Amino acid sequence: MGRGQWLCAAVGCAAAVTCAVAAALVARRAAARWRWSRAVEVVREFEEGCATLTERLQRVVNSLAIEMFAGLASEDASKVRMLLTCVDALPDGSEEGIYYAIDLGGTSFRVMKVELGAGSMIINQKVEHQSIPENITKGTSEDLFNLIASALKNFIEREDGKIEGRGLGFTFSFPIKQVSISSGSLIRWTKEFSIEETVGKDVAQCLNEALLRNGLNLQVNALVNNAVGTLAMGHYHDEDTVAAVIIGAGTNASYIERNGAITKCRGPFTKSGPTVVNVEWGSFRPPQVPLTPYDICFNDKARNYYDQSFEKMISGVYLGEIARLVFQRMAQESDAFGSTTGCLSTPFVLSTPCLAAIREDDSPDLREVGRVLEEQLKVSDVSLKTRRLVVRICDIVTRRAARLAAAGIVAVLQKIGRDGTLCGTTKVRRIRGDRKRSVVAIEGGLYQGYSVFREYLNEALVEILGDDVASTVCLRVMEEGSGIGAALLAASYSSTRQNSA
Repeated sequence: MGRGQWLCAAVGCAAAVTCAVAAALVARRAAARWRWSRAVEVVREFEEGCATLTERLQRVVNSLAIEMFAGLASEDASKVRMLLTCVDALPDGSEEGIYYAIDLGGTSFRVMKVELGAGSMIINQKVEHQSIPENITKGTSEDLFNLIASALKNFIEREDGKIEGRGLGFTFSFPIKQVSISSGSLIRWTKEFSIEETVGKDVAQCLNEALLRNGLNLQVNALVNNAVGTLAMGHYHDEDTVAAVIIGAGTNASYIERNGAITKCRGPFTKSGPTVVNVEWGSFRPPQVPLTPYDICFNDKARNYYDQSFEKMISGVYLGEIARLVFQRMAQESDAFGSTTGCLSTPFVLSTPCLAAIREDDSPDLREVGRVLEEQLKVSDVSLKTRRLVVRICDIVTRRAARLAAAGIVAVLQKIGRDGTLCGTTKVRRIRGDRKRSVVAIEGGLYQGYSVFREYLNEALVEILGDDVASTVCLRVMEEGSGIGAALLAASYSSTRQNSA
């Protein structure tokens, strides 16, 4: 072969190699674009499934209000239990003295001492937190209540050690059937608890027995849940408080109802006057809001698919997990997170505070997003465009949760005729008669500590109610409301106070 022919062959081979390389690069880029499009499509489908247009929210309001009416009409007529609390007198600011409270609602509890002065004055308060080991949440009733009683005993001893004449309020944030202000049997556990032997038992009596075992001559004066406690504190500070909402690790509501509107119980509730109702709206299943594939009970086939649907779309225990499930699907459908998926398949590894940190990152390079992904999910070197998708997912989860919570608040207002529709009998919202102020007390870290969530909720409230009616509604944060509220109710219902009255 001559030199010319050799050169031609070499050039031809080089061209062929170049073409092959170029074709491979084009194919690789096309594949990368396709994989990225799959990640974007996962997010787009999720966003569509989580849409909460104002009209849809209004239908949610109407559905929940109807369920509330049904829940007051008869037992088991509604998924919303509408539990009667036996609280027919809320604190009015005249309470005085020193009272203790225990607040149990999740994987930790609080013990507190509250000193009250006349004129709605909390002179002093002391609060201590204690975590509950996982084995206790799934152990025995005696172990759980012994832990609580022991913590209260140690707390009292570190204070002045005095208990004589001091009432005890017990905030127990699980569904109970109350027969008096100081007793109630557990209907079922929610959240992380599964101590089956406690179901059906009087939880106040369980605590009283544990207090005696620990040498404390102290008994429960008032048994409430966190929403009722928050309502009590709200009313203590402002008599226009008509309802309370918990938006934290869990979610629930309570409100003041006319006894005449309660038809499922004849007896103590036939007298005129108000009664506080514990809505238990976490079990509400809004038919207008489709469940996405990420809203299933987290692959737990033994549990009801629809169990606690409203709570799982709103509360802090679940929002981080919903986002993680979307991230996991993205990783399965694309290479958005690279070849290493870290802890994306680990349930509940992403907490809602971390979700909030991601959503609130406004730095140009989303540095905080990268830090959370690396530290919590063990996924590093995530591209900026993937970080932006991650922020978008957290925003979708947050926005739906906040707007559904707003719909829940409006449903409560509609039930008591404070939403401008005459208890839902007219579609037009406007102020009729005297302009009444409606205060809704709110407690919970999700609302208090997550500004984006709070903004979305407030925005949706105005959308649903309209500017005129919304201006009459005041959402007021109650710090430590559930626990202090229990102490206030213990003061209201203490034997010494009742006897003097």
